Amino acid sequence: MSAAPYAVEPRLLRAFLTVAEELHFTRAAARLYVAQQALSRDVRRLERELGVELFVRSTRQVALTGDGERLVPHARRVLAAQEELVAAFRQVRPLLVDLNSPGLATGVRVLRRARELVPELELMARYESGLTHAAAEILAGRLDVSFGRFAGLEPVVRARLEQQPVRYEPMTVILPEDHRLAGLDAVPLAELAGERAYAGAGNPRTPEWTDLAERLFEGRGIEVAAPAPPAVGEEEFQRIMAKTRTPVLAVVDFPPMPGTVSRPLVAPVPLSPVSLVWRKGLAHPGLDALRRAAAELAGAEVWLSDPEDGWIPVTDALIMMTFT
Repeated sequence: MSAAPYAVEPRLLRAFLTVAEELHFTRAAARLYVAQQALSRDVRRLERELGVELFVRSTRQVALTGDGERLVPHARRVLAAQEELVAAFRQVRPLLVDLNSPGLATGVRVLRRARELVPELELMARYESGLTHAAAEILAGRLDVSFGRFAGLEPVVRARLEQQPVRYEPMTVILPEDHRLAGLDAVPLAELAGERAYAGAGNPRTPEWTDLAERLFEGRGIEVAAPAPPAVGEEEFQRIMAKTRTPVLAVVDFPPMPGTVSRPLVAPVPLSPVSLVWRKGLAHPGLDALRRAAAELAGAEVWLSDPEDGWIPVTDALIMMTFT
């Protein structure tokens, strides 16, 4: 064995130890809530730093080498000591979690499950009404975590953030209850041709949502309704709907509003990609709990399955497939 470096990052030891326990890179990556490629990179980096081969890899199995077996007890002692050190001196501050808007279920369910996982921590909800605005608050240090369409952020903003895919939310249209399409169980997109649908145009907090609508409507004869002040509250929403009769693009869990009906969109089924988003370098046990909760729910509810006739922009699909 060559001379070991003066310091080895605990993250690399944790990656090694998890693979050593699972003897399977895919299962180990799922336990750590990271992409398999990122886990493999960390293991290879540790091997380079120690100057040894830790695993024998084949297409069918992973096994520890002699040096890998020798490293296991050392890695466990180092990680245990690190956890004791952090626990002795850290006073964990509350984690500020943006749920976008009251009533949207995805973020609420992830937050609820995370609170069950770490009841001793304080995870506090916020409502910033759009990922673009929330991302600015995250980078300014006034918010920790948000949910939304990561691909809709500017590249320079995305470069300073990290994300974990959570859900493809089916999209719906909200209609006045006496609208010509309100009697349908589901609304084919072709039936909206000639309509103007509200999708937050002009709202500086939600340009990522307007951009998604424009991509969906392109070539289908549907227009994004002109900018208007956002209606706040059920009563105001109902009044504006009755006055303008403008269909509203929404997602499947959008809370019901008096005087309206919500109908799923089909042919194709448009999907709104939702990610958990946080500032690069953020370390907080509440974030770890949110990532675990998101992964659990995504698996149990099949949130990341793409329907056979689903629609999602190519840029979004690529970003949702590559995460930290």
